[in-house]
Amino acid sequence: MKVKFLKSAPSIEQAPEPNLVEVALLGRSNVGKSSFLNSWTGQKIAKTSSTPGKTKLINFFEVEEGGKKYRIVDLPGFGYAKVSKSMKREWGRELDRFLRERFNIKLFIHLRDARHPDLEIDRMVEEYLNSIKRRDQQVLIIFTKMDKLKQKEIARLKRQFPGALLVSNTKKRGFEEVKRRIAEILWGEERDEESPTGGEGPEAQGERKLKKGEG
Repeated sequence: MKVKFLKSAPSIEQAPEPNLVEVALLGRSNVGKSSFLNSWTGQKIAKTSSTPGKTKLINFFEVEEGGKKYRIVDLPGFGYAKVSKSMKREWGRELDRFLRERFNIKLFIHLRDARHPDLEIDRMVEEYLNSIKRRDQQVLIIFTKMDKLKQKEIARLKRQFPGALLVSNTKKRGFEEVKRRIAEILWGEERDEESPTGGEGPEAQGERKLKKGEG
């Protein structure tokens, strides 16, 4: 896996051209998102911060793996108590617009803390993503910090969230399955669905351009 940093963008207008399939990474501000990103890619591409929720930039990374290219979109962490309400509202509006309008996002990865699987803010994010995702998009829940759980707790979590994955950033566990699932979603069997109006709208045009990671 080859990964390179592209840019940090404060708004959708300054994002890279939507000419590659993208994987959007979301998570609460202290869920271990930067550590997850570093473990997933096997490279220290994300800086960990002692002040969760500090950044409000959207970070873009280009990935090349198995002859195919896609982008990782690292979104600002949400829900941190020390971020002012006005800043939260501002970020919320911008991120909502980005997630709704960025037609080349194919996968939303929602990171959640395995020790606190039922937080209201995570339930709200899950409901939000399911409400905005299109037929060609999927949501994948990944629980971090699985090393903090006992085996019985892990089994219970798997029963409660079938289809979710569990990882440990410190133990580097679970990331091969993460890579396999992502590849399956991005490059697996695809269905060609026509626009219900019979014409080719912006989403369909984007899908045609993004086949197999061709830019």
